[in-house]
Amino acid sequence: MRKKLALKPITFLLFLLTFVSYGKDKGHSEGKDTEEYVKEYIQHHLKDSYDFNLFSYTADSGEEKHVGFPLPVILWDDGLKVFSSSKFHHGETVAEVDGSYYKLHHSKIYKVDGPNGEIIEDDHHHALNEKPLDFSLTKNVLMIMMVFALMFFMFSRMAKAYAKNNGMPKGLGRFLEPIVLYVRDEIAIPNIGEKHYKRYMSYLLTVFFFVWIINLFGLTPIGMNVTNNIAVTLCLALITYFITTFSGNANYWKHIFWMPGVPWPMKIVLAPIELLGTFIKPFALMIRLYANITAGHVVLMSIIGMIFLFQNWIGSSLSFLLAFVLAILELLVAALQAYIFTVLSALYFGMAVEEHDEHH
Repeated sequence: MRKKLALKPITFLLFLLTFVSYGKDKGHSEGKDTEEYVKEYIQHHLKDSYDFNLFSYTADSGEEKHVGFPLPVILWDDGLKVFSSSKFHHGETVAEVDGSYYKLHHSKIYKVDGPNGEIIEDDHHHALNEKPLDFSLTKNVLMIMMVFALMFFMFSRMAKAYAKNNGMPKGLGRFLEPIVLYVRDEIAIPNIGEKHYKRYMSYLLTVFFFVWIINLFGLTPIGMNVTNNIAVTLCLALITYFITTFSGNANYWKHIFWMPGVPWPMKIVLAPIELLGTFIKPFALMIRLYANITAGHVVLMSIIGMIFLFQNWIGSSLSFLLAFVLAILELLVAALQAYIFTVLSALYFGMAVEEHDEHH
């Protein structure tokens, strides 16, 4: 009997740690080997989904069971269509809503022509079916809302504690205050300057804690990997870009379009390059966060999968040890990526508000 992988990472919460997966017999009815299931699991772990699946297992009867709960699907297709993602039965069936039929394909929703409708693909395996506008509450969206609620709770409690204790931290504030002071004293002030840093502190603190907390949640068994979704990192980078652009003073734009002290023929050559640089900076922010988090998850899940591929205690033990060490490193990466994103954002803000001395 072949072994099918049902990887299920287990987390030692917060500062303790992440880890471990175990496989389970599922028969060979689908004709897939362990290596194929490892690849499928990694792809599934990285994708967003329309339900909140905690884990899966196979019953004695051979039926696959999913433990979790569905999320609301919100579509605009000749009107508003709202229904539960349970209608898809984890992508196995077509959902019928008000006479229209929808099917899940690679974590996206497409229209089909009936209850037995199929997805039509081109030569490059791209779906040709009509795709309705999708405003659904997916797992990643729910995670963003949860982190927002958590941050609002933490900092509102911290603010109330300061008010009641004459500016002294209490409870959770004792843990948060050193981090807030670090962002202010080591990130905001050195990169933006004493004169302007206060204007940007709220955003810098928000983006630092948001990226850090959401990266930590990505290491949990429920696998909500929000920052390995390029749409999320794009939005964060765009916010930084718009703040930088609209904060830019006359000196900032002058050094982009007509650099002081440079011969005018070179100014004509350099101006387009400098303007392009204003777009490259947020692009680098987006790709750096997305690529580092995605690569970390792929490597960690691949090493975990090797436990099941070696089929011997020596190889599996070494893979487990390596994955355990890498999981510790991922906790560091979660904070490091939040730090880097915040530092670069502060650096861009500082460049936008810097007051140049042309005679210096």
